[in-house]
Amino acid sequence: MDYQGFNAYEKSIIKASTGSYTVFMAKEADGDYLVVIGENPGLEGEKLPGEVTKAPLNHRNAETLRKLFPFTAPSRVLGKERSFGLGDRLGIATPGHAELFEKYDAYPVFAQQSIRELNLTNRTYEDVLDAASFAVFREGFKKSWGADGDHLKTAKDVEYALSLGFTMITLDCSEHIKNDVTDENAPALPQQYADKYLGENFDIGEGLRLSFDETELRRIVAIYEKAILFAVDIYKQFFADGKYQADFEISIDETLTPTSPLQHFFVARELIDAGVVFATLAPRFCGEFQKGVDYVGDLVQFEKEINAHAIIVRYFSATHFKYKLSIHSGSDKFAVFPLVSKATKSIFHVKTAGTNWLEAMRVVAMTDPSLYREVHKYALEAFEEASKYYIVTTDLSKIPSVDNLSDAELPGLFENNDSRQLIHITYGLILNKKNSDGAFSFKDKLYKLWRDHDGEYIQALKKHIGRHLDLLGVKGS
Repeated sequence: MDYQGFNAYEKSIIKASTGSYTVFMAKEADGDYLVVIGENPGLEGEKLPGEVTKAPLNHRNAETLRKLFPFTAPSRVLGKERSFGLGDRLGIATPGHAELFEKYDAYPVFAQQSIRELNLTNRTYEDVLDAASFAVFREGFKKSWGADGDHLKTAKDVEYALSLGFTMITLDCSEHIKNDVTDENAPALPQQYADKYLGENFDIGEGLRLSFDETELRRIVAIYEKAILFAVDIYKQFFADGKYQADFEISIDETLTPTSPLQHFFVARELIDAGVVFATLAPRFCGEFQKGVDYVGDLVQFEKEINAHAIIVRYFSATHFKYKLSIHSGSDKFAVFPLVSKATKSIFHVKTAGTNWLEAMRVVAMTDPSLYREVHKYALEAFEEASKYYIVTTDLSKIPSVDNLSDAELPGLFENNDSRQLIHITYGLILNKKNSDGAFSFKDKLYKLWRDHDGEYIQALKKHIGRHLDLLGVKGS
């Protein structure tokens, strides 16, 4: 849209109630920027003739924008019945996500990244939050949206995210969970737990009854006691006094074995009894939730287990405070989505991440086949290094050679599970690869392509993430 000589995003145009200025986002070939016409409300930038300011999309201007227009700042959304995490590794996916979630009865977490992802993409939490805020402004997205410091493992990282205004912290307790505990090596059961759990028959409701025998309880305590103490400590440091207005998620999904209903009950009760208020809890479910591909496992067993987990959630939510199940590695788990919706009575948090990167790379395969071939071949070289960070069962021998595929066949690689995982886990190495002269081999070319094909990426995201929401039974307009 030509707005006073600028290529403006129409949805972003806001006229101040005082009438003293108009601000909007505009587009140029090399990137977007903010424009103020009239009295400048505090955005830094280049002054142009006619009381016009051209302001870059930097951190200071993002902070100012969040103060001027509160809808561009994140808020707490886990209290909503349906929330959906949308990890955007590239900082360019939120426009597509915003267009989609305008039409669905669910609340997005646009800014969702782990420290590992930040390190692999050379980004900061400032970058992640600012990219989401600018995109929300560009799209005029007025619904509540969240920002998640995802899979954080230290108090330092939790404080970092909270200090910037992140509205959700996912505490990764994996380093405090003992995966090697067996019935034989578990230490003696502390009396406090024996008194609390043994001999009790817990009627959870909806036909579910739970009871602990001494051997099982001894093992559960040994596995989770330190993780619970860690979560209690983090809660007391950052949440108990209300200093930070953020939701707290407890992640116990990074384990070698599925979380049993007994384990879920024990962890939740111990946290509650310690005074911890949490919004979501992420257990590990049976089967495999591998990156970027559909669920692998026994759907009958999955349904049985998620039903039990959901009943436990409803039990504690009725007697203490409401919390939800959080489904991690939820990207592309189409087979289980209807079961998740049914078991939770459509009250859930689902996390996706790498699938947005995969859709970006699908756009590359569609619009610049030669560039995609280069990236794909490098990904094969980098796979062994990237696989150190992920648990995947990728079989490279099942990926067709790009030399034997026509340009039109390249996008079909994103229907191949092994090819999807290849591209999914090598993103950091792809983006960071440099030539001998120090210039990026792919990064700058890729970002230029995505700017030039912004519309195609938006449509790809709406179609792909929309499929997630449809199968989860989220109502759309």
